[in-house]
Formats: sequence, C-alpha cells, structure tokens
Amino acid sequence: MKISIDYKSGFCFGVTAAIEAAEEELRVNEVLYCLGDLVHNSVEMNRLADMGLKVISYEEMKELKNEKILIRAHGEPPSTYELAQKNNLEVLDFTCPVVLKLQQRVHTAWLEAEKIGGQLVIYGKPGHAEVIGLNGQTKNKALVLSSSEDVHLIDCKKPIVLFSQTTKDEKGFYEIADKLKNYMNDEGLNPDENLKVHNSICKLVSERVPQLQQFAAEHDVIIFVSGKKSSNGNYLYSICKEVNDNSFFISSNQEIDFQWFNNVNSVGICGATSTPMWLMKEIADFIEKSAN
Repeated sequence: MKISIDYKSGFCFGVTAAIEAAEEELRVNEVLYCLGDLVHNSVEMNRLADMGLKVISYEEMKELKNEKILIRAHGEPPSTYELAQKNNLEVLDFTCPVVLKLQQRVHTAWLEAEKIGGQLVIYGKPGHAEVIGLNGQTKNKALVLSSSEDVHLIDCKKPIVLFSQTTKDEKGFYEIADKLKNYMNDEGLNPDENLKVHNSICKLVSERVPQLQQFAAEHDVIIFVSGKKSSNGNYLYSICKEVNDNSFFISSNQEIDFQWFNNVNSVGICGATSTPMWLMKEIADFIEKSAN
C-alpha cells in the first residue's frame, strides 16, 4: 500500500509566522499569553502549551496586566488593542498580512457605505475569530451571512458592499452575490450601481481547491487531518469528500480505523492550513508501520 502526503497542505504563511514567533519567545521566557487558540488544531496547541503558551479568553485578558500577549493570525478588532494599551500589555501582533489588509479595506468601505446609507455584508462564520476582527472595523454594524440562505436578512433596497472571510469558499460567496443581484433586479434596482462585490478569499485557500480535487482523485483512500474547530479544515475536507467518498476526517492517529485500508492500493494524506506538516508525517508513519 503506497502512502503519499500532499506537501501543499499544512500551515499557511500567516500561521507559520505566528507559531515561529511563539516558539522564539518561549525559548527565552517561560510563559507567553495568547488570546484564543493560536491555530485550530488541538495537537499543535498541546505541543505549544508544553512549551509554555497559555491561551486566555477576552475575559481573562481584562485581568491581565504588564505582560506580553500574542495576537494570532486571525486578527483582532480595535477594542482588543485598546484593552491591551489600558492594561499595559506588550502586544506581539502576528495578524496575517492578508487579514490585516482586509481589515483596512472593510473599515474604509464601511465608512463610505455609512455616508450613503448603505450596509456592509461579510460572508463568514458567525463568531469566528477573523469575522469578529473584521466586524470590529465597522463597530460591529456589519451583517454576517453564513450562507446564501441568509440573504433575505439584507435590505436589498439599500446599497450593499459584500466581502468574505479569507478562508471561506468561493462557491458560497458567489451564490450570495448572485442571489443579491437577482433580488435587486426583482426590485427594479441596478446591481451594477447598488452592489459592490469584493472577493476577499485568500488565494492560497481558493487555489488549493483544484489541487486538492486532483490529489483526492489520485488515491483510493484520503485521510484528511485537521482540528475539528477549523473552518478551513471542514471546507477543504468537503472538497475531498465530493471527489472521493473514501475520505475520512481525523485529528490524530487515535481516530484511524484500519478497516478503511482493506484492499487499498494507495492512501493520500492531506490537511488544512492549520494542520502541521509534522503531524501529517507522523500519521503517515503510523499507518505504514501499523498496516504492515
């Protein structure tokens, strides 16, 4: 049985930079505080916790003073930085450059929309860290849609500016955009004048889709490795499952069922942008040693 790893899987550059910064800081200090999970992968978070990383909530941050705190790649709303300044916290800001640029674009677009009585819409997962940061750029006045089924919540008679969380899927994004255009046409409004569509999905995520489809088609079984809380992981797993029904979602080798490999010639291992390469290699080694 041949086992292959998709070497285009694994951490995106934003996550890699944040983790390397945490590791470097923990080489010289016993403790580093991080606001929320640095990455949506429990195995990687346990590794960092063993090094001294302490994940805290917003409520715990309110009580933290005169310490260092790391801002993860997902980004944060302005209120987080205000609290850090108030509590004399040294901020190690590792917001992904793609997310940071999007925050700036959302803020500018919201200010313009406010002038004309418009509304800003974000396609994203409600409560997701990145979405909280983006919505903070609008003083939490943006409307967050999780799917095209939520389009009815928008007043299509008002000018609309549409953005997306960087890790969402393009299919869902354009379903929302098309539905908004249809609603506007039904109301006798001109979408070209009343709707601005900004595809703000990270190209590293969108370009992974065709590559992952090909990888899934080339193997009898796909083992997709990701944290259960990863929005990107759940989406990319669904891509694999559409192409190859023998695709299985795991977070560690303890979840592997070796019956999956009966009469199988090839196994492909891949993962989310929040999945460490070392974990995929560890799982490949585990399967190879245990299946033989």
